[in-house]
Parts: sequence; C-alpha cells; structure tokens
Amino acid sequence: MARINLPPLTRSLLGLLVAFTALNAMLRPQASWIEKAEKPLTGVGNGVPYLAIIPGVSIMYPWVFLLATLVEQNVLGLIITGLTLFYGGRYLERAWSSKEFTKFILFVSMIPNLLSFLLYIVGYVLSRNAATLTTTISGGIAIQAGFLVSFKQLVPEHTVAIAKGLVRMRVKHFPAIFLLANTISGIVLGTETAMFLAWFGFMTAWVYLRFYRISPSLSSAATGDGSVIKGDASDTFAFAHFFPEPIQTPVATLADQVYNILVSLRVCTPFSAEDIDAGNEQANARAEGGLPSIMNPNSRGGKGGATRAEAERRRALALKALDQRLHAAAGRGQPATTASPAAPVNTNMLGETNYEPERHDEPDKPAS
Repeated sequence: MARINLPPLTRSLLGLLVAFTALNAMLRPQASWIEKAEKPLTGVGNGVPYLAIIPGVSIMYPWVFLLATLVEQNVLGLIITGLTLFYGGRYLERAWSSKEFTKFILFVSMIPNLLSFLLYIVGYVLSRNAATLTTTISGGIAIQAGFLVSFKQLVPEHTVAIAKGLVRMRVKHFPAIFLLANTISGIVLGTETAMFLAWFGFMTAWVYLRFYRISPSLSSAATGDGSVIKGDASDTFAFAHFFPEPIQTPVATLADQVYNILVSLRVCTPFSAEDIDAGNEQANARAEGGLPSIMNPNSRGGKGGATRAEAERRRALALKALDQRLHAAAGRGQPATTASPAAPVNTNMLGETNYEPERHDEPDKPAS
C-alpha cells in the first residue's frame, strides 16, 4: 500500500480536527444527543463552551477563537473539513512553505471566528434575543472559503471534473459558488452561522493575500536575488473578478470606493504601476503551469514557467559575468570594448534583465 505523505502542519491539523471533534461529541450536553438523534449526519447540537464558541460565555475561554475551527458538530462537517485539509492543506503548504501556511491558517481561523462572535453580540444588544448568546460557532467553513480564494489566486484556470467529467468547472468559479450556496442555505435553511463564517473567511483570505502576504518575486526565482512582493496587485485577483461578469462592473465600482476610503485612512497602501505589472507577471507565470496540480501536489505542472525561469537565470548570470569583465578591464586601464567585442555601448544597462510577457486583450486595471 502506498504511503500517504502529508506536510507536517497539514498532518497535525487533520489529527487535531478528529481529536477535538470527538472530544466535543463526548462532552457536549447529553440532551443534544437525544434531540439530534434523528439527524446524526447534519445535526448541529450544542457545542462545549471551552471547545466551540458560545457568544454568551466564550469570553471566558479566549483560546476557542482559534480552536473552534477544528471542532465540527456533525459527521458531514467532519468529512468535508477533513477532505479540505487533506487535499487543500497539503497543496498550499507545499506551494507556500509551512511557515506561510501557518500564517494563513491563523488569519482565516481567528478573524472570521472573532467577527462572527462580535456579530452575535451586537445582534443580542439590538434584539435582546437570548438565543443569539447560546448559538454554537465552530467548524471549518472559514478555512474552506479561504482555501478557495487561495486556489483562485494560484491555479484559476485549473479545471476540475466531477461525476466522471459530466460536470467540468474552473477553479476561479468556486469561491462565488461557495458563497452563493452558503448564503442560500443561511436564508432558507437557517444555517446563518455557516453563512457568516463563509463570507468572513472569504474576505479575510482575500484581504490578506491581496495586500499583506509576502511572496518571492518571479525575478527572485530566476536570478536568486531574494526580492519579494507584498500582496497581489494582479488584475485577475481584483475583488470584482470573483463574481460573474454581468455584475463585475457594479461590484468593481463599490470595491473601488471602499478601497479609496481605506487608503485615505492609511489602512491599505495604494498599488503603484510597478506593483500591478509585477502582480500580472506573477499571475502569467502561474498560468503557464509552474505549479503542481491540486490532486497531485508533487507533480511539476507545465514546463513554461520553469523554462522561462531557467532562461532568465542564465541571462542574468551572463550579464553579471560580462559586467565583471568590463570592470576588470577598466581597472587595468584598458578600453571597455577590448573586454568583449559584443559588449553594449551603454554600460548603464549592464546587469539589468527585462521581461515583457505576451498579453492578449488585458482587462482594465481596477484599483483593488
């Protein structure tokens, strides 16, 4: 039997998910077992206050704002979150490194849980409905939304086949479908907690990846100079591009207004033209297949990104060697042209590499 090789953090999260879910099931009030006995797969039950978030008492157990993400209230939730961590976690941890994946998990776990808690507290203050203080907030809905946002950034054109190819869908459409499904479920079926966690998880992941995450630049991979990029200013990762084309224009207008307000409050730093170009170049490199597939994260994907990176690396090394020869010749008092007949006249360009990828009908560049 083939041994399943999982990265360390993904393996730990899976183990903790099973352990904390089982512990919650054993310790939660026995009445919930009787009440939900007819729905063992989907029954929500009552969470244990020191494992799941209960708005009325969770302030006494601050660790639950992180822990509750790994506590599912039913078997179906355990299966879905387990598969999310197994496939999505091992892919993202290998694509980003364990350190970066840990940061991402902390963001998309704690912030949505905290925002949901505050939302229920405000709801109680406004409505005086005691039921809002006993609601159970837990589960991996937020990290599921966050993973879909990450896949939209890394492999947006990857096609997933469902039911033996009868249904084929690109990864870039998954976040919108996930939000729509949870919104409809929250309104029609009363699963508003999952709806809140889905939206908060989506927004948290997008804001972190769009404005704050530090990643190595494409030139760094090619030349080894260690340069990095903050956020992702690419056009295709703009907020409006997560939604269907007919509503992208009004969504972009609203998003730009919010973005301008945040910039004026100095919450966000505005993107420069160089940031947008670098983000688009990164997105183009990912689109060429430089990343492994989701189901097989050990694969190398396409060869386009690797080939270009190798060409850029060799070009940079050649320019560096030529630059050293010219400086050595200048130090000996020889004319620069004797060092190499092919040396360019304008020495200010020595050591610089420029790459302009082919672009076909680029969309307008939104501000956010």
